[in-house]
Amino acid sequence: MTIRPLADRVVIKMVEAEETTKSGIILTAKAQEKPSIAEIVAVGPGGMVDGNEVVMNVKVGEKVLISKYAGTEVKVDGVEYSILRQSDILAVVEEAKDPAKKSAKSAK
Repeated sequence: MTIRPLADRVVIKMVEAEETTKSGIILTAKAQEKPSIAEIVAVGPGGMVDGNEVVMNVKVGEKVLISKYAGTEVKVDGVEYSILRQSDILAVVEEAKDPAKKSAKSAK
């Protein structure tokens, strides 16, 4: 079964929480924070929503930052997803570019 969001809605899947800190300390399940970074699984078509034209600015596969209690949680085929409006997405998470790779390219 697949989920096809309507209007300005987005289907997301939460990214797994880190099990270790940057210093290498392993966290128990209780000590882990609820993740606020999710991967977009499906995007609605946008269009007219509440009398306003909505253009979808996010794409499938992007990682986004959402607020802690945003969206409606659903379970499909044993996998948990959340469905929320595009306006509930706080930011798109972009991978940091590795400066070592950049300097290696410029050295050639």
